[in-house]
Amino acid sequence: MMRLIRELRRREVFRATGLYVGVAWIFIEAASVFLPAFDAPDWVLRALIIAAVVGLPITIVLAWIFDITEDGIEVQADADETAVVPIGGRRMDFVVIGVLSVALVFSVYLNVTGGRSAVVNEVEPISVLIADFANKTGDTLFDGTLEQALQIGIESAPFITGYRRDTAKQLAADMQQASSGLDEKTARLVAVREGVKLVMAGSIEEEGGRYKLYVRAIDPKRGEVLASVEVSAKDKLDVLTAVGTLSGDLREELGDKGLDREKLVTAETFTAKNLEAAQAYSRAQSLQYQGKYEEAMVYYQEALEYDPDFGRAYSGLALSADALGRTEESGEYWKKALANLGVMTERERLRTLGLYYSVVTRNYAKAIETYEQLVSKYPADDAAHNGLAVQYFFALDFDSALKQGARLLDIYPNSVMGRSNYALYAMYATDFETAVQEAARVRELDPGYFKAWLPVAIKAMSDGDIGGAIEAYEEMQSAGVRGAMTSQLGLADTAIYAGDFAGAVDLFAEGVAMAEAAGSQYYLATMQIGLAEALSLAGAEQAEVAGMIDEALETSGGLSREVPAALLFLELGDVDVAGAIAAKLSAALQHQSRAYGALIKGLIELQKEDQAAAVAAIDQISAGLEQADLWLLRFYRGIAYLEAGFAAEALDEFTACYDRRGEASALFLDDLPTYRYVAVLPYWQGRAQQELGMMHDAKQNLMTFVARRPEGEPLAEDARQRLQSN
Repeated sequence: MMRLIRELRRREVFRATGLYVGVAWIFIEAASVFLPAFDAPDWVLRALIIAAVVGLPITIVLAWIFDITEDGIEVQADADETAVVPIGGRRMDFVVIGVLSVALVFSVYLNVTGGRSAVVNEVEPISVLIADFANKTGDTLFDGTLEQALQIGIESAPFITGYRRDTAKQLAADMQQASSGLDEKTARLVAVREGVKLVMAGSIEEEGGRYKLYVRAIDPKRGEVLASVEVSAKDKLDVLTAVGTLSGDLREELGDKGLDREKLVTAETFTAKNLEAAQAYSRAQSLQYQGKYEEAMVYYQEALEYDPDFGRAYSGLALSADALGRTEESGEYWKKALANLGVMTERERLRTLGLYYSVVTRNYAKAIETYEQLVSKYPADDAAHNGLAVQYFFALDFDSALKQGARLLDIYPNSVMGRSNYALYAMYATDFETAVQEAARVRELDPGYFKAWLPVAIKAMSDGDIGGAIEAYEEMQSAGVRGAMTSQLGLADTAIYAGDFAGAVDLFAEGVAMAEAAGSQYYLATMQIGLAEALSLAGAEQAEVAGMIDEALETSGGLSREVPAALLFLELGDVDVAGAIAAKLSAALQHQSRAYGALIKGLIELQKEDQAAAVAAIDQISAGLEQADLWLLRFYRGIAYLEAGFAAEALDEFTACYDRRGEASALFLDDLPTYRYVAVLPYWQGRAQQELGMMHDAKQNLMTFVARRPEGEPLAEDARQRLQSN
């Protein structure tokens, strides 16, 4: 044996074999990464591995027979003959060691970083609409049940997102294709309209006590079947488990290389443990989407009777209760939803947490963090991109909101809601051209979508085209109850902006009647606070103004009522009530509430009308800006700077307000018009410019302001006097 080993060493078989193994190892590792990136079939990598294995004994034989010397390739000499002189000597040993080391490091790196799986799983996002299963069993328990389970299953793949079936049903009804059903033909029509890439059509039938489930993945445009799978369940209780297997097969067919079958069975089972719970949950979801919250809660409760650990049913109850104004009840349901996070899929868990932080605690930073995790793990999740965009929007990061909104449109290019949101994000970002262009595309998709007229109206007011704004709001009137009430708010907002205070009073009063007739507390309170503002501007008695403010606050709270109410109370000289509102807002978790609380405290200081108080006001408002960089805080800090004698700082704030005037479109981020707040901006800009000696600019701004204010109004009269003194 020792003699053989010495001969192998002499003939450099070990050296050649080591070099071959190292090079082959590196080549195979690299191929396993790069071949999938070029969509190479699996057999190519298998062939390379087989070739490498076959080449090893050939290399050993060739190394035994031949040697590479300084004179070229020669036959190995026998041990007693004159030895040939190999190339490299000990240097070749170091080369072999180096190659093996590189191969080892490369392999460890790929396994630690997951480089291979990352490339393999880099699949283009796929949007999927699941049609109604063809229920051939005659058992109604399967109606509307399997679709929900299948959607949860396929969405465990990071590159798949399911299109909302209730949305699809509504679109089908609008297209006069179906009243409530979503068969394969109708689903394909909806998918083509919405830009959904795949339709899944399935069936279930019974054969001798067993159940057979069959699903096809179909190209909605061509009708081509791109994948089909079939599974069976031994009995009715096994059907949901079979759907889990079915979803796993479909995920693999669609390119999910990272599917863990064991995990699919043990960790990503459906949150509903039985068919009855799944069916009740599906009905509740549909009713909630239609705004029938009371009825939805009945079915959520029914789902929980069958499955007490059904976490998503608790979150559904919480959202429905909150929509009905039952805040305490909603909070209790949220506690139970959070307690059942452990039985949800990872995707459901992150979605639930994102909703909780957004809707309940208004903790936008945590909501953003959660949705960023969801987007990172499930890049095709349209709800994640939409949720993240909305949270960026509430955090006043409109540029990031636009980016996420664009990502959503990559997945669903014909989404009316997604494109409308994108237009609104652009409007808030003061990119009015983009906002109007995108809003026009929304109206092409859905002529009755009322929010698509808001960017048009706001751009018209920004351009000084009052008639154009009125025309846009009038176009909005025919788009249902919400469209009519938003239109009424917009027309009243435009009237104040144009200086028609008496007209605004009439419009808001009509709006109050409309909201009462519609039973909308939200719109009613907003109309009432707007009416109080219009009455104050029109010179109404203080008692009448204060009474209307009180009515608004009794109807509904929220920033869009409380902040204007505090500002009005300060105008009326009621510092105590304004201070109470400030204290309430300052105690909230939401950063924007605390920012507004600091604003009101600062304005209370400013009421003292001396320089020290003005500086104290600046400090208070600046503290609020650290919580949230809000338009109103910038505006009032400008006034405080001006009152304190710092005209340059004031002008800088007013310039920022003009540059960010899109944020004043709806100051409280609820898409309800408030552009009237921009109307007084030229007056304050003119005053600051006058203090700095910028007489030409001051004159232009003051003239712009005076042109749309009625005679006798205090600020207008002051502006006229300043123009005369110029």
